[in-house]
Amino acid sequence: MYTEAKPGITNSDVKHARLAQNRYLLNMRKHWMLYLMIIPGLVYYLIFKYVPLMGSVIAFQNYQIFKGMLGSSWVGWDNFKFIFTYQDFYHVLRNTATIATYHLVFGFPAPIILALLFNEVRLMLFKRVVQSMFYLPHFLSWVVVGGIVFELLSTQGVANMVRGWFGFEPILFMQQQSYFRTIVVLSGIWKEVGWGTIIYLAAITGINPNLYEAAVMDGANRWKQTLHITLPILFPTILVLFLLNIGNFLELGFDQIYNLLTPMTYSVGDIIETYVYRAGVLQGQYSVTTAIGLFQSVIGFALLWIFNRMARKTEQGLW
Repeated sequence: MYTEAKPGITNSDVKHARLAQNRYLLNMRKHWMLYLMIIPGLVYYLIFKYVPLMGSVIAFQNYQIFKGMLGSSWVGWDNFKFIFTYQDFYHVLRNTATIATYHLVFGFPAPIILALLFNEVRLMLFKRVVQSMFYLPHFLSWVVVGGIVFELLSTQGVANMVRGWFGFEPILFMQQQSYFRTIVVLSGIWKEVGWGTIIYLAAITGINPNLYEAAVMDGANRWKQTLHITLPILFPTILVLFLLNIGNFLELGFDQIYNLLTPMTYSVGDIIETYVYRAGVLQGQYSVTTAIGLFQSVIGFALLWIFNRMARKTEQGLW
């Protein structure tokens, strides 16, 4: 407790600091249950996100599973030198970056567009039924979704049945390299687009209806209302979600690719996660795959930092 103001700090500053501290303590006592609800989330991130960071030291060791991190020999940057001189790594990295770009270009705007379409539906019962139908695929595992995709695109599937109506020969879509990346992107959109609309619909719900009423009085149609009211207000939400996505740019997810990949499509579909699975889990190259994972995280952080700096110019950003 200050008895008197320090040089450069007035008594008024000290008084305001004490009042702010008292308000903070009062707020904690009043809403202690809300603060208590944060604890499980903090414990989750501590156990599953921060503690595993200590395992990153494996990337700088010749890790032996029976010796552990403390007994394995230190090799410095040798694992990184190996992956940067390994020809297949650049092939895998190129596949990962290409598919990630497709996901970002086509997958990221999809929930925004769908949320705007949902916002235009006036019949509430129809709106809720359709929303539930779009939410449902999110709760299916990629094993189930992969099976559905294979059935739809098989020689006897719906896609080839429709082709047959127009006199075209059946195509083995899942064995064709030219179709694989398109299938990956479209199946990812189908599975997650409905779930992705939740945040955007919540943001749209918070828009003041008076803005739309004023726009109608000025003669604005639905398109102009969306363009000049809805999208500008949604922009901060869109920007934050974009930054979160760009931070995971190279993390496509193992489940989807693994369940859709076939031996005929390895050249265009083999990504970092599937390579890490083969080299790390099946072949036991733990140090090399940990180095790849660390490289992946560094690239994600660099992209996040760069785009966040750009976002700060619009007075938005994560920090």
